[in-house]
Amino acid sequence: MINVTILAVGKLKEQYWKDACGEYAKRLKAYCRFSIEEIPEYRLPDSPSPAQIKAGLEKEGETILNHIPGHAYIIALCIEGREIDSLALSEQYTKAVAEGKNTIVFIIGGSFGLADKVKKSANLRLSMSQMTFPHQLARVMLCEQVYRAFSIAASTKYHK
Repeated sequence: MINVTILAVGKLKEQYWKDACGEYAKRLKAYCRFSIEEIPEYRLPDSPSPAQIKAGLEKEGETILNHIPGHAYIIALCIEGREIDSLALSEQYTKAVAEGKNTIVFIIGGSFGLADKVKKSANLRLSMSQMTFPHQLARVMLCEQVYRAFSIAASTKYHK
């Protein structure tokens, strides 16, 4: 069974976000070993300089990369990523499995994004939309899309 992990910078604070992610995690048990790992957000001052932001991203990036198995198929969520539909995401999953990958890792950065070294390590840079979403909502949306991708691959009626 394939392993799917969402590495997310920061914690979900509100219970309703946790419950939503938990619902998709429960549904995903039929398809994969699913987990969400939270990476601590690097603390910055209230008005950080560009150099402080870059240093924070680098520290977060090191932590993120240390949590990724060497054989994983990596999908980094970032603004400059490619926008794809649900069918294409399912195809990415199928492609990764066909290439012998048994672990897929999705990465959601903090409020300042992801370090360049994290983006460069990705097999796919993915943008969810040109719109901006709160990170908590983006995590729930990603959980749903992962579930949808597996449902599509399994030819269930969830995706219409």
